[in-house]
Formats: sequence, structure tokens, C-alpha cells
Amino acid sequence: QVQLVESGGGLVQPGGSLRLSCAASGSMFGIDSMGWYRQAPGKQRELVATITNGGITNYADSEKGRFTISRDNGENSVALQMNSLRPEDTAVYYCYARRWAGTYYQAYWGQGTQVTVSS
Repeated sequence: QVQLVESGGGLVQPGGSLRLSCAASGSMFGIDSMGWYRQAPGKQRELVATITNGGITNYADSEKGRFTISRDNGENSVALQMNSLRPEDTAVYYCYARRWAGTYYQAYWGQGTQVTVSS
């Protein structure tokens, strides 16, 4: 099992910045990717960004150039630097980790942290 704990959410004005952090604990064996998803009210959970053990990143198109994902493999943590925030970025942000289980990927989720972008 993997436990994921997010921190860093809050209220920010449009154009502002926030940094989310996620600390992972438990067995990290086989974890090959970590990242962030978000879910706004009335919408499905969607990809924000992921990063592999080797540092390969993947971003949703709307976040490219504004958000930066980083990972500290030694500390089992992943962070998301969010700049130029927009009201439409308002959502609960979930930390995510993926383990290859031999024939399928096992996903792990944090409890989520609220990000609200509003003036």
C-alpha cells in the first residue's frame, strides 16, 4: 500500500501562484509514476500533470507553460508549482501514484486539497 498526503492548497487571486506538495509513504516498490489530477464541482476528475521515475513529464494542454511538476525520488515526494492561476483552475487537486502490478497498473490517491482561484 501507498499513502499519499497533499498540502499547499488554499485561496489565491487570479494571476497568483500556489505550490502543492505530496508526500508518499509505504511501499514504493514498483511505483513508476506520480502526479496530480483535479476535479471541479460537477466535472470528472482530469489529468493535470504526471512525472515518471526518470523525470519524463506529461501535462494537460491547459496547464502547459503555467504549471511545473517536479519529483524528489529520494524523499518520495512530488510537487506542483502553479503560476498564472485562473478561476477555472478551481478544483480539488489529488496526488496520484501508479504501480505496475504485473498485468495492470494499480492507482493510489491522496485525500485531495482544495484550490480556489477567486478575487
